[in-house]
Amino acid sequence: METENKTALEKKENPFVSIIFNIVIPVLILSKFAKITAKFFPDQTISPVCGLLIALAFPTLYFLYDYFTRHKTNFISIIGFVSILLTGIIGVFEFPSEWIAYKEASVPFIIGLAILISLKTPYPLVRKLLYNKELIDVEKVDGILEEKNATEKFDKILVNSTYMLALSFLVSTILNFTLAKILIHSPSGTEEFNQELARMTGLSYPVIALPSTLVMMLALWYLIHNVKKITGLTMEEMLAPQLRNKMSEMDKKEEEKKSIEENDAQGTNDVSNE
Repeated sequence: METENKTALEKKENPFVSIIFNIVIPVLILSKFAKITAKFFPDQTISPVCGLLIALAFPTLYFLYDYFTRHKTNFISIIGFVSILLTGIIGVFEFPSEWIAYKEASVPFIIGLAILISLKTPYPLVRKLLYNKELIDVEKVDGILEEKNATEKFDKILVNSTYMLALSFLVSTILNFTLAKILIHSPSGTEEFNQELARMTGLSYPVIALPSTLVMMLALWYLIHNVKKITGLTMEEMLAPQLRNKMSEMDKKEEEKKSIEENDAQGTNDVSNE
């Protein structure tokens, strides 16, 4: 039983499934709901709000499923769930559509602000997002830092990484607000509002997620690069054990593949010589 619980806890989120439930399905429902209902229920008048609620149900159900299967959640996923909830409230109660822009900007802004505030606490969020046991062999690195009396120097690196991480969410805040302002114009609770929300959701990944991810990756590179300089560890030695094992398995498979190809080539040459 203990092993099963541990396996559940270590189960990783499937990014493909996440994109399907959080982006693809909601976009399709929001953009096609009116046409589908008109085709199959021509005599029924179905409110656009109903389509909005159905679309938002998928990321909501995914959040709950992910929580109960992996038995853990985090600050960012909770903020994302609240964002979905607020979108539904704005649509259902037909609040001014301009609120969407402020709602979209507030989510990454709150996350970025929380990251900065966490620096003043014993549990900085940068340790959860970048310097964590899923990416880095934290115990090994911390041990070497203590041996070399470099803990204080490392803390300064973490602070700089935190500022860079917060910058990624600031970029997301600006892009979210700008995209919502450009695309959302129709009154909430209308089919046009749903169509605009679908376009905004569909564009959110290339327009917002990619630039923000690049800044976040820069923060991660800065952190790893400086830890390598302080500790003298190689990149592979610094990685978490599970990542090292995966890399070893990949290298082993690559060597086996090359060996098979060399044997096949040798066999072909032998046949040709005969």
